[in-house]
Amino acid sequence: MDHPTDDDVLDAVGARLRALRRDRGITLAALASAIGVSESTLSRLESGQRRPGLELLLPLARVYDVPLDDLVGAPRTGDPRIHLKPMNRFGMAFVPLSRRPGGVHAFKMIIPARPAPLEPAPRTHEGFEWLHVLSGRLRLVTGERDLTLPPGETAEFDTSLPHWLGSADGGAVELLVLFGLDGVRTDARTARTARTALTSRMTRTAHTSPAPHTGPDRPPGNSGRR
Repeated sequence: MDHPTDDDVLDAVGARLRALRRDRGITLAALASAIGVSESTLSRLESGQRRPGLELLLPLARVYDVPLDDLVGAPRTGDPRIHLKPMNRFGMAFVPLSRRPGGVHAFKMIIPARPAPLEPAPRTHEGFEWLHVLSGRLRLVTGERDLTLPPGETAEFDTSLPHWLGSADGGAVELLVLFGLDGVRTDARTARTARTALTSRMTRTAHTSPAPHTGPDRPPGNSGRR
């Protein structure tokens, strides 16, 4: 297998940076202000007219909260091991399972056990989310629906609806999450399974679950959300 050369990697950085910025919903002006450079410098970097250097890549990696290797798409070494770095946000742990800066992001999400379940605090943001419960009992609030998903159930929803994820009974919950600004493209069978499970659960709980509290909030830029 041919490995990309250093020139190949560097030539592709601009497109990766543009995709990442658009995926995060950040303007050139806001990004330029955050890292202290001109908009024209960033524009030339994203268009490939300027080669990336550490003086630009390091502050960009800090702003986007991604490893430098992921930011530039550096080729993997011969070590097959993947070193995952959990992120703790909103009182939950997110383990990133995908390396691409843009597009659909995959996470393992861990909701820790608590003495008592938290009250929902729904929020909204752009995008679409798909999730699958691995263990524990997940409480999922979407719009006016308040659902409990046991292990093995799958759901998908538009995150522009007020939504909230938490433990249904105070116990720990582990789930897989796919999130993307342009939607999560599941295959037809998976999508049907997700919709069937969610609709079935909605029907069983609609008459027994109280209406959730509402109040939109904004998750941390794309990758973080709860």
